[in-house]
Amino acid sequence: MPELLLYAIVVAMRYRDTRNAETNVSFETAVMQGMDPQTGGLYIPETITRLPSSFLNRNPVPSFRDIAFEVAKQFVGDEIPDDELMAIIVDCYPFTAPITPIDPTTYVLELYHGPTCAFKDFGARFMARVMAYFNRKESNPLHILVATSGDTGSAVGSAFYGVPGIDVTILYPDGKISPLQEKQLSTFDGNVRSLRVNGTFDDCQKLVKTAFTDSTLRNRFRLSSANSINIARLLPQSFYYIYGSLLIRDRCHFDSKIDCAQIIAVVPSGNFGNLTSGLMARQMGAPIEGFVAATNSNRTVPDWLNNGEYRPRPSVETLSNAMDVGAPSNFERMSAFYSLEESRKIMAGYWLDDAGTKDAIRSCHDRTGYIIDPHGAIGWAAWDSIRSGAMEQLLDGSKNPEGMPGLLGTKKTAPVWAKNCVGKSCVGMILETAHPAKFGETVRESIGREPSMPERLERVLSLPDRSQPMSSDYAEFRSWLEKNL
Repeated sequence: MPELLLYAIVVAMRYRDTRNAETNVSFETAVMQGMDPQTGGLYIPETITRLPSSFLNRNPVPSFRDIAFEVAKQFVGDEIPDDELMAIIVDCYPFTAPITPIDPTTYVLELYHGPTCAFKDFGARFMARVMAYFNRKESNPLHILVATSGDTGSAVGSAFYGVPGIDVTILYPDGKISPLQEKQLSTFDGNVRSLRVNGTFDDCQKLVKTAFTDSTLRNRFRLSSANSINIARLLPQSFYYIYGSLLIRDRCHFDSKIDCAQIIAVVPSGNFGNLTSGLMARQMGAPIEGFVAATNSNRTVPDWLNNGEYRPRPSVETLSNAMDVGAPSNFERMSAFYSLEESRKIMAGYWLDDAGTKDAIRSCHDRTGYIIDPHGAIGWAAWDSIRSGAMEQLLDGSKNPEGMPGLLGTKKTAPVWAKNCVGKSCVGMILETAHPAKFGETVRESIGREPSMPERLERVLSLPDRSQPMSSDYAEFRSWLEKNL
């Protein structure tokens, strides 16, 4: 009976708008529109159903592709036939998301084994192939607009490069991403173009969002998004949470000698699409007890968890540039799924400055031998701090000094898993979101040497730059779109 019920839900899956609960659209509409053009809201599934226990408890753990297929079926419903959906997944994922234990209670979920060496490959490749499937019946081209603070643009550009009937315009903040990241963005040609914006990521994101709500522009062009504001970028990121947590669940007792250890996912966070995907994976049955929202100096969400006030602010430039987001789009989705009180029960907030980030890269390498990138380093620092006394101090009534990096919150706002963590019955799953070679200079300054560079990154260094300059003024951007789309 549960299997039949799940099938009924799959067939009937619909999506609503975070700003208008009465909105009811298909998966195709949610994907191809990107966001609701009337309200500017983001699409979320009306229901999220737990995967069957027989599947979650399978021994050995299901393959990454099997997990991707079972999860995708729930959200795609009957809009893509099963054989076509499996073909999409097979084409998307010639790579996987391995876990690497670096000490008895710490696992790194490596998300950089795709073509652009960043976790965005998991979502971008799925989204590109789903969009291409839906776009086959259209005669007019689909124009993808994407803002990036680092890795999103290259993953999207790679995923859509050469796809017939779809072109991509990438906006990135000039001078605020690593040189290698910029090379990955600025060297595309053909159906993929890049604009280097004189401003911050928030300025890039504002340009894209304003274009989506510009009715005159939308009447002239078919526009969609490839940021995590697009539900097709967000959903597939839940695949690796389920896969990684199942692998850890089945082996952690042998590593840590902890019976029934609780898994805490430590998520380097910027626009909060990745953490939102984790929340969805947990609802689907991923054995994850809680989350740590680990940010750099752009600590909007940790502050919200701490004091209850959501206050977007201009982004601050840091070494972990993909997280330089002061007004995270996916906060809308997070708050649609969970209230502040519910979020506090499962989520802790942590932030770290640049000096602490370098120290964390050094600490991780010195203590474990593992070379971690600046984003994952914040995750390592968060987990190591929490398991080494910070959570215990919080429960004892101590607060992190005002304005100082570290674990935020009070005894009253501590997550429900805090006592178990203090009791040494938790293990950490740190999401390593990019290959450390993309941040070679920062890594070298931290540990004295640069990490080895994958061949697929070396290749882009010799390509010519093709990006075009753009101001943060919407009128100029709109004029460029009208001339170039």
